[in-house]
Amino acid sequence: MSSASYINIHAIQSLPYSNVNRDDLGSPKTVYFGGVERTRVSSQSWKRVIRKQVEQQLVDEHLGEETVRTRRVAVGVAERLEQQGWSNEDAQAAGEQVALSAGGGISLKNDKNDQDEQVLTTNVLLFLPESGIDELARIAADHREAILNAKPRGKRATPKPVLPSDEIATVLTRRSPSINLFGRMLAELPGANVDGAVQVAHAFTTHGTRVEYDFFSAVDDVEEKLDIPGSGHINTGMFSAGTFYRYANIDVSGLLHNLDGDTALAATVTRSFLDAFIRTLPSGKQNATAAMTVPELVHISVRDDRPVSLASAFEEPLSQNGGYIRTSLTALASYAGSVDTLLGREHVLASGYAGNQHWNGVEGDDLDEKLAALGARHDLFTTLVSETVDAAYAGERT
Repeated sequence: MSSASYINIHAIQSLPYSNVNRDDLGSPKTVYFGGVERTRVSSQSWKRVIRKQVEQQLVDEHLGEETVRTRRVAVGVAERLEQQGWSNEDAQAAGEQVALSAGGGISLKNDKNDQDEQVLTTNVLLFLPESGIDELARIAADHREAILNAKPRGKRATPKPVLPSDEIATVLTRRSPSINLFGRMLAELPGANVDGAVQVAHAFTTHGTRVEYDFFSAVDDVEEKLDIPGSGHINTGMFSAGTFYRYANIDVSGLLHNLDGDTALAATVTRSFLDAFIRTLPSGKQNATAAMTVPELVHISVRDDRPVSLASAFEEPLSQNGGYIRTSLTALASYAGSVDTLLGREHVLASGYAGNQHWNGVEGDDLDEKLAALGARHDLFTTLVSETVDAAYAGERT
């Protein structure tokens, strides 16, 4: 039996009036595809909430820890040392030393916090397990005397690095299960790069959309009681709505490599990712729109050859015919069947779907017959995920 190479996950999901991921002007992000403008949700936006849920699930199962992506490692170190009784000045010097002693291309610059106070930040975002900042503070504490002796005197503005660079680098290059899953790009520090085992596509609507403008006002309660006419605030928001195609894949062998061949952990991490892909939503404007939907259908396949996106099923935008969900489901299934035929069905090791049965029989026919190309039907997302993961790692356990 062939070994699994990639797990592909596809979803059809509708978002009502919303703006979960906006551009620099506050408008929903868009893309031209098939000659028309579609609403788009960036992979970075969805990937962040997925990563947060994956980490939380792994923490709950005592298999991982939360990670932190930040330019304020020096600040974090200083805060921890102040809690241990260091003066603010000495703690700041220690935080600076952590960054200066890291080596490579990591440097510091002055920035401001929420209180408009000067803080030192690194020139790049560092991505490490959160416990790493505690470890960096411990290293600094172990070399307190050297740090204090190296504090700038006279005109010398930048102190000489005095902390052991190999210990600092070991912490900054440390991995967690989620770093092994999503990867880490840090060219400034040798050995820190991790090739991610996950690819996440930008979600886009299966049909053309347009931005809707919402003029709104806010009432000043005090002025209302004083019978002062007018609004306390007026503005315009931008929103859209649509049915989205979402896609991601997992490199099974790549994840196993990153996890040093730990099949049980790889299966758990994979299950957590698939579950988070299905259940999460970006947080943008959610308090104002509550666009808290679930996918109408999720299709997952395991292949032994290559990852396969089904985005081209929607290159020709779907036309209005009483809604887009049902036509999106059938278009996805039809295209998936055609792709499997082209590439050879023998490369599909497992395939299945779970979908909202509300759409079955809406037009008097059996939708499940049209979705048969997606593999076995499951009643629950959790069952679909579990059986997919079992199939993907079955060969690794033998």
